[in-house]
Formats: sequence, structure tokens, C-alpha cells
Amino acid sequence: MIGRTLKHYEIEELIGRGGMGVVYRARDSRLGRPVALKVLKEEVAAHPDRKRRFLQEARSASAVSHPAIAQVYDVDEVDGQLYIALEYVEGKTLRQLIVGRELDLLGAVEIAIQAGEGLGRAHAKGIVHRDIKSDNIMVTSDGRAKILDFGLAKLLDPAATGEPHLSSMETLAQTQVGTVLGTVAYMSPEQARAKEVDHRSDIFSLGIVLYEMVAGELPFRGQSALDTMHAIAFEEVRPVTVVRRDLPGDLQRILSRCLRKRPEDRYQSIDGLVQDLKKLKDNLETGSRNAVTLRERFEHVLEWVRFSLPLGFGGGLVGIVVLALVAYLLVARADLGSIVLLLLIGLPVYRHVRNRRTRLLKRFVGKVALMPEVKAVTVRGNLVTLIVAEAKAGLYIRVHSLLETVNKKLFYGEPMEVAIRDDIPDAELQSILREPGVHYVREGTV
Repeated sequence: MIGRTLKHYEIEELIGRGGMGVVYRARDSRLGRPVALKVLKEEVAAHPDRKRRFLQEARSASAVSHPAIAQVYDVDEVDGQLYIALEYVEGKTLRQLIVGRELDLLGAVEIAIQAGEGLGRAHAKGIVHRDIKSDNIMVTSDGRAKILDFGLAKLLDPAATGEPHLSSMETLAQTQVGTVLGTVAYMSPEQARAKEVDHRSDIFSLGIVLYEMVAGELPFRGQSALDTMHAIAFEEVRPVTVVRRDLPGDLQRILSRCLRKRPEDRYQSIDGLVQDLKKLKDNLETGSRNAVTLRERFEHVLEWVRFSLPLGFGGGLVGIVVLALVAYLLVARADLGSIVLLLLIGLPVYRHVRNRRTRLLKRFVGKVALMPEVKAVTVRGNLVTLIVAEAKAGLYIRVHSLLETVNKKLFYGEPMEVAIRDDIPDAELQSILREPGVHYVREGTV
């Protein structure tokens, strides 16, 4: 495409490739200005209704004008090639700044404020971005944030076109992981579960971007796209103040509200988020702090216990019980008979708690063994491996849901993890089944 001309756009250089198509730097020969020319995939233009809806959506996005939004100049089709001409933004993507460790806390909050204000303008016009991520936010040399691809992610949503479609989980199971992980990690729970989204989905995604900026890592990560989507939909995020001890509690409260699973529990408008971020920015600049309510202190303590103590809530509970027994023995000056009695009572209780993990694991194995896809189950430490005939998306969802129930009922120890494999040759399978840790083998597998 380099050297060609689409309409009055002279293509000069390849900028990048993405899920929607290829992006070039081009020159608008009429106005003499550079543009980013995004040439979309052929399958978009091949579907008439989808193309019509896309053109309508892109033209609506072009009506949104804000300093934090890269302007859509033109949308058209030439020789069967659908393209979008966008404002050409010179600078670095937010991801590049994060990887290069070029952001401090104040800079991250300022970028989030600018992006939030741009989102607010679009939300006011009824447009949801649907694909907020650090690769879609550019930062210019003078520190201005620009959101790219505004309103265009609707193109990738089959539900918006009325097409019959699989769930998000099933669709991603059929897609190469490297192609989708960049977007999956920023999805809202409702996107991950293929439910209807609104402006509060953008709030969740912006919360993920803010978390990534200040922590240097994503809040939800998995070995595959499906694992990541499951974490977004069902797992609680690790508090950013646990990842980095020097971050203020006000920031954690803002992130916690952005990243709640249910949309109704988040900020109900981006304006509320922006106002809280501005207060945080003022406090950072002046060195002052807002008064923390008793409830917020209690919630913070619970988060610290859950993610900081080796055994979480279970460890804290065991510690309290042990301290209470020791205090009783000291204060009551109990005789030998009382101590023996306590030991006799405590021993079966201890054994019951100690064996709880084994019992829960046995129930888990019994349930997954009923799934027809499962050929064998092995356990090595905290890792449960399911060897299956075919790793379908529905299987991932059911298995992870069962494991989440197990982990919630554990009193102590590290949470269990699960790996689902459908790529084991017969020779390797035979070798695995001869090793310790085999909990189930379907008849006929060996």
C-alpha cells in the first residue's frame, strides 16, 4: 500500500497493525496535513449490513470534538477498501511510557483525568468507546493524552450488528491468543461475559489503565485469553497499595470503585471519577490528605489482611483462636487436666481443618470427572491439571467456576490453580499417568 493513493490520501509509511486492520501515515493532498489512515479488514466491507452500521458509527464518532480525542476526519470506501482518516498524533502510546517507566504518580493521574474528560464528552453524546486500553491512548510530547479509535470498537461487536454470534468466551477460544490478549486484559466483566455494555464499561477499562500506570502491571492476568477473562469476570483484584506500598489510600479507593464487578457498584458517570481524580491530584501537589472515614479504614484493613497475611482471612482467624486459647490458659492458670481436655478437643478440630483441603479437592475431582471431555486429572502441589479431549470455552467456564468455589472454602494455604490441556500426545499421557498425583483416569484412556 505504501506509495499508493486512496482518494486524496497519499500513503507514506506503515505505522502498525491491529485487530481491525492496518494503519498508515498518509498525507491529505487537499489540506496538506498528515493523517493516520486505517485500512480495515476486507471481511468488514464484505458484509453489507455490518459495513452500513460501521459507517454510521464512525460518522457519529466524528461529531465528538475534544482535546483528548483523536479526531475522525473521514470515512469512505475506495475499490472495495474501507478506510478511516484520523488525526495523526505524534508521541508515544501509554503502553510505551509504562514499559519505559516514564510515568510518575502525578503524571499517571493527570493522564487519567484527561482521558476521563474525553470519555465524558463522548458519553454525553451516547457513544461508548468499548476498547479503552493503554495502546489506544497516545501521549504527545507536551503531555496531552489523546484517545484513539473512539466509537469504532462497536465494529468488532457482533451483537451490535444483529449477526448470530458465539459468546465472547467461545469466540476467543477459536482465536490466536497473541491477537486478542492486548484487548482482553482491559475488558469489563460484562464484556467478558458477553452481556450488554454501556458507559460504565469504559469506566472499568479506564480503571485498569490507571492501575497499570501506577503499578506497572495489569490487575488481571492469565496464561490464556480465557483465563484472563475469567479473572476479570470473577476474581477480585489485588489492591494497588499491596503491589506498591508507597501509593496513597485515596488512589486505592478510586481504583476499587472503578473495578467493581457489577456496573451499578462503580462510578455511575465518568464525571464522578474525574472529580475524585482531581481531588487526588490536588492532594498530591499540596501534600495534604483527605480525612478517611471509619468504614474506609475498616475496608482497607480487610484488604490488607486478605492479600498480605500468608493465609489470608483463614490465617488471621486461626491466629486469633490460638491467642485466645493461650490467654485463657495464662489467666485461668489451668491445671494439667484442663490442658489435656483442650488438647483432646482441639486435636480433632485441627485434623478436620487440616484435611479440609483434601476433602474439597476430592469433591472437585469428582465433579470434573463427570464432564465428558475430561480424560484424566492429576495434582502436583497447588496445580490441578485436567487432561481433556477438547478444550472448549464452556469447559473453561465450568471448571474455573468450580475451582473458585473450592478456593473460597479453603481455611489455609495457597489457592488451588487449574490447567486444562488438550495437546498431550498418547506417549506423554502414559508417562504422566504412571507418576504420583493421579486422581482420576477415565476408563479406556490407558
